[in-house]
Amino acid sequence: MTKNDKESFEITEIPESYQRYIDVIYDISKKKRGGWVQNKEIADNMGVEPASVSGMLEKLKSNNLIKWEPRKAIRLTENGKQYAIQLDEIHSLLRLFFKDVLKIKDAHIIESVTHEIEHYITQEVKESLKRFLSKYLD
Repeated sequence: MTKNDKESFEITEIPESYQRYIDVIYDISKKKRGGWVQNKEIADNMGVEPASVSGMLEKLKSNNLIKWEPRKAIRLTENGKQYAIQLDEIHSLLRLFFKDVLKIKDAHIIESVTHEIEHYITQEVKESLKRFLSKYLD
């Protein structure tokens, strides 16, 4: 498999801190024309100072996960987007598992737990969970 094949993007290849930022950038970008995100939007969403965001943006840029220049808007690269899509899919599968299999009613608990563990789900676990849910929920 090549890195161009989205299934080869193993989310556990990148640090959890990178994943959290990629996830937030992706969520914000889906709501915006052109997908460009501002530093302040990320800071507000994560509850951190814009200066903290800038430090992480440098790291994400150096790892080819975002397009960004200081004091300009941010956009995920194709690599960054593929990792974000993987996180989004994992998040959806986990949400289904907690809600429909484990029958947890509290949406806040579901979201909280999902956000905590989604960063540790490998491609293999994701595919197994997907197979399990398709059999269990059919």
